[in-house]
Amino acid sequence: MKEIEDAARLVFNLCLERHLKVATAESCTGGLIAGALTEIAGSSAVFERGFVTYSNEAKMEILGVRAETLDKFGAVSEETVRQMTEGALARSRADIAVSVSGIAGPSGGTPEKPVGLVWFGLAVKGREALAESRVFPGGRSDVRRATVLHALKMVADAARGSNS
Repeated sequence: MKEIEDAARLVFNLCLERHLKVATAESCTGGLIAGALTEIAGSSAVFERGFVTYSNEAKMEILGVRAETLDKFGAVSEETVRQMTEGALARSRADIAVSVSGIAGPSGGTPEKPVGLVWFGLAVKGREALAESRVFPGGRSDVRRATVLHALKMVADAARGSNS
C-alpha cells in the first residue's frame, strides 16, 4: 500500500502547487482511487469528487454514457471510458478526470476481453479525452491495486502537463 500512498501523495502535491482539481469515475476499482486521494489530510484542496459507477445503469444515469456505446462496445472499452471521463469533467468542477472500467476477475473474462483487462480514460479540461488499456496479471486484488497505481500515474502525468 506504500506505493499507492506515494502515488496519491505525488498527485496531491502536483495538483496543489498547480491549483488543479481532480475527479474520478470508477467502475472496477469501486472508489479505491478516490479513497487513495482522500486518505491524505487536506485532500479537499485537490479532490473535487468521485463517481462510483459499477453498473451500466449508473454509467448512463450519472455520467451520461450512451446506451448505444454500452450495447455496441461494452462497459470495458475505449469508447465507454472516454464517455465516463468526459461525463466526470462535465458533471464536476475538476480540471482533470480519470476513469477506469475493467474485468478484475476471477470470472467475467472472454478471449477478446480477458480477466485483468482495464481501460483507462483521462481528460484535462479543454482537451480531448485520452484512453488506453492494460492487462494486469494476478488475482482480483492485484488487478485493482495495479489499476489504482496506473490511474494515479496518469493523473500525475496530466498534472505535470505531459499527458499528450
